[in-house]
Amino acid sequence: MPRVNKPVHLIEFETMLLGRHSHLFNPRTRQTGGRLDRSAYLLLSRIEMDGPMSIGQLSDAFGLDASTLNRQTAAMLRAGVVERIADPDGGMARKFSITAEGKHRLDADRADYTQGLGRVLENWTPEEVAAFAGFLTRFNSDIERLDGHPWPRP
Repeated sequence: MPRVNKPVHLIEFETMLLGRHSHLFNPRTRQTGGRLDRSAYLLLSRIEMDGPMSIGQLSDAFGLDASTLNRQTAAMLRAGVVERIADPDGGMARKFSITAEGKHRLDADRADYTQGLGRVLENWTPEEVAAFAGFLTRFNSDIERLDGHPWPRP
């Protein structure tokens, strides 16, 4: 099948700028304990979706080595946003569960992100926002397919 010439360079440029502009919808600090770092936000979001997870499960989900996850979860334990619990299913490995503080901070950060995105998209119609969300879902799903680490969606 012949390849169609696609203006992929335009997407590369815009995704580069998206990273640069993330400060517009992600305040750097909050008076309620500060913003979660990127890894904590992602790990907490995944644990929220899947329930308590072990280092092995997190490694499989994110494609990261155990030493990286041990460092990240140790920082999260120190921050009080996760706790180690016995496996609810009776397995040997201990799992990480979100604490009340972790849930509070995750919800607060998510609200900040959503509010900031609302400001960015305030002049968009609901149909435009839905179409953009659909394209982002497809884009992320294709990345996940190639990466082999699908993300659960509600």
